[in-house]
Amino acid sequence: MTTFHYDEAFSRNIGWVTADEQRTLRSKRIAIAGMGGVGGLHLITLARLGVGHFSIADPDTFEITNFNRQAGAAMSTLHQDKTEVMARAARDINPEIDIRILREPVSEANLVEFLANTDLYVDGLDFFAFEARRATFRACAERGIPAITVAPLGMGAALLNFMPGGMTFEQFFRWGDLPDDEKALRFLLGLAPARLHMGYLVDPDRVDLANKRGPSTGMATQLCASIAATEALKILLGRGKTLAAPRGMHFDAYTNRLKRTWLPGGNANPLQRLLIAIARRMLRARVTRK
Repeated sequence: MTTFHYDEAFSRNIGWVTADEQRTLRSKRIAIAGMGGVGGLHLITLARLGVGHFSIADPDTFEITNFNRQAGAAMSTLHQDKTEVMARAARDINPEIDIRILREPVSEANLVEFLANTDLYVDGLDFFAFEARRATFRACAERGIPAITVAPLGMGAALLNFMPGGMTFEQFFRWGDLPDDEKALRFLLGLAPARLHMGYLVDPDRVDLANKRGPSTGMATQLCASIAATEALKILLGRGKTLAAPRGMHFDAYTNRLKRTWLPGGNANPLQRLLIAIARRMLRARVTRK
């Protein structure tokens, strides 16, 4: 039986990171809320980077509708807890890995425990988990924890980092007490003001913000994990330039386009407010036509 050795398992990282940096990654803890579309892939990618400590949360089980994009979704894992499946997969990569598991939604009641000793938060929540996402990003800002969100959009991914002392999630997205469909619209357009993915949406009726449904692809989730892990490396090691809100990035593999985004004031930006108003009218017109 082969014995696991950390240094050997992650030796091919060396060259892109130093041996000292690899030891630093081994000592870090990353919290990931959500083990579905992007969250599970975040965990696996970061485990292969050699990060040694994680806190993960998800109350759900894998279902057949998850098969097109979720790392842990398979016939062998149907109806199994997402956290257990993904923790097992990460431990199969690194048997020494330390994983704390929360089998319930993140909330004000458990965020202190969930984020304890966390060096970085990586967002893996469902697109429509508005209150959980807002509470988690607020808790990160209060504790000085860097937070990454990368959204799968079409066949691409849009990145925003929220760094300690910088613009906060709420300052950027301006959700307030708005209804959920308005939060969804502001989240979508705030993440991707360049809208690189919209030109090839072949069935707009599949985007239903009011009923919290939308299409997705496995290509987008894979891109999200790669981008988030790279940002995590830079933040944890203090290497390279890190874009922070109101600056972000949107890469679309289908159109072969990369756009660095800059949205001063976030969704309060006058041009962004106009874009949101136009998008709102278009959505209402489409609902009326049905």
